[in-house]
Formats: sequence, C-alpha cells, structure tokens
Amino acid sequence: MSVTPTKRLTVGISGASGSVLALGLLRYLKAEPDWETHLVISKGGVRTLEHETRITESQLADFATRVYDREDVGANIASGTFVTEGMVIVPCSMKTVAGVSHGYSDNLLLRAADVTLKERRKLVMVARETPLSAIHLRNMLTLAEAGAVVMSPMLTYYNHPKSLDDATNHIIGKILHEFGVEAENFKRWGARECVTPLRALS
Repeated sequence: MSVTPTKRLTVGISGASGSVLALGLLRYLKAEPDWETHLVISKGGVRTLEHETRITESQLADFATRVYDREDVGANIASGTFVTEGMVIVPCSMKTVAGVSHGYSDNLLLRAADVTLKERRKLVMVARETPLSAIHLRNMLTLAEAGAVVMSPMLTYYNHPKSLDDATNHIIGKILHEFGVEAENFKRWGARECVTPLRALS
C-alpha cells in the first residue's frame, strides 16, 4: 500500500516588516496534516517579530514542525539531499535579497535559499520595502532570472478587504498558491463577490 509522503516547506523569516504574514502562514500549515514546516529566522526577524506581534521566537516555534539555529549551516535544510517542496522567505528584507542574489550564504537562512535555487525548487521571496532603489531592483531582477518568485505583499482591492486581517490573509493565500495549497476563503479575481461596479466608488 502506497503512503502519501509528507510535504516539507522551508520557511525563512528575515528582518523586514510583515512578520504577521509568516505567523499566519505557519498557523495555516500547522493545521494541514500533509505538510511540515522547517523554520529558520534571522536576528533581525526575531526583533521585528517581537515588535510587531508581541510573539517571541520560542512562542513562534510552537507553530513550526522544526526550528533550526540560524548559525547551523550543517542543518538538514542546508543540503540539497533533504527534499522539500521549496522555500518561502516571508517577510524578506533587502539585506536578504542581496545575500541570496549574490550567493552570500553566511547563515542558514541564506544557505537554505541558495540550496533551493541550485536544486531548481521553488523559492518565493516576499520582499518588503518601499520605495525601492535601483540596487534593490537589480538584485530582485537577478533573483527572478535565477528562477525565484519575487512576491511583494501588495494590497489588493478587488477582494474587498474589510480589515487588515483580510488583506494579510489574501497575501498568505497567494503564497500558499505557489505551493499548490488552496487557502480557505481566498478570493480570486472574477469571483462574483469580488466585482464592484465603478459607480459604487463615486
């Protein structure tokens, strides 16, 4: 009898604003029995997480299947032989964008992303910064040319968000879509409830 293998997703959190996106993603996948999450968080990521959500690194660990020391470059997720569905870095700082785009793997988060690219697995980078400098744009172009998905957490209006949670959950739904997971209540363009006549805006 064949058994459906558990799917693994490497989740990186770096020091940009938007750590609530990572928290929501981990919470969602924790309830999915077919998925494991393998988490690594940078020093900046810890600081931002605690500032924005009041959740500590140790509390966040409860939502992940396994958590790794950011300095342990010999961990499972640092090797291409450890099979995953890919990796998401959410939120992703411009420092992390620069490190991955230049192959500068001086910690486990950057090394895991480097491995994801070299193994031709999906790498989603939820890059959070505004405005963007020419340096940021060049680095993101390099990543896109290398096969990464650069996903800025943009507000959308066609789904008629009624709260910040609605806007946050929409971004989480877009991230999950990249890995073949259909999030509950994710509103796609064209759905009847997502269409508003222009006259309603006047």
